[in-house]
Amino acid sequence: MTHTEEVIERAMAAVAAVRRQRERDQERRRQAFGRLQSGLPLPTLKRGMQLSLQLEKRSRREA
Repeated sequence: MTHTEEVIERAMAAVAAVRRQRERDQERRRQAFGRLQSGLPLPTLKRGMQLSLQLEKRSRREA
């Protein structure tokens, strides 16, 4: 076997190992996150409300 063939064989083995790892990770994520149930979407507000923020006022602890 020539050096070039050895390099190609090692590269193909590395690609196969990475593919197996990716497939294992995908299966693990599918099992873990497949159990999670998403809740109902939050209701939209008919009228928005603007809250006032006092950004200029600093507390005594921060000074």
